[in-house]
Amino acid sequence: MSSDVGWYDDAAGPLVRPYMITRGRTPADDERLDLSTQVMTVRAEEDVPAGLGPEHLAIVRLCRKPVSVAEIAAYVNLPLGVVRVLCGDLNDRGLVLTRSPFLSRAKTPDLETLQAVLDGLIKL
Repeated sequence: MSSDVGWYDDAAGPLVRPYMITRGRTPADDERLDLSTQVMTVRAEEDVPAGLGPEHLAIVRLCRKPVSVAEIAAYVNLPLGVVRVLCGDLNDRGLVLTRSPFLSRAKTPDLETLQAVLDGLIKL
């Protein structure tokens, strides 16, 4: 058997398991990085510090425009949980911004509050 024959082929998939990419970490419950959360790079690729893995760099390159977490997972061909951890890492380092459409809706006042304000203004 020759040494140049590999024990895997292109169809075998990645040689590194997803839990190795995240070093066994899972997304934190307090991080709201769901499927529709938009991620956008805030620095030019030249300004990205050294020491990031290839998966982190792929996400930074991909997110020059806002991209959802689900799209990132599809484009970089990684499981959603792994992408959530990697985006959390990049967010902690200040390399990306994240915005969840669900959180922005939750901060808006409800209809009863708006009606109470309107009634108060009418009484003035």
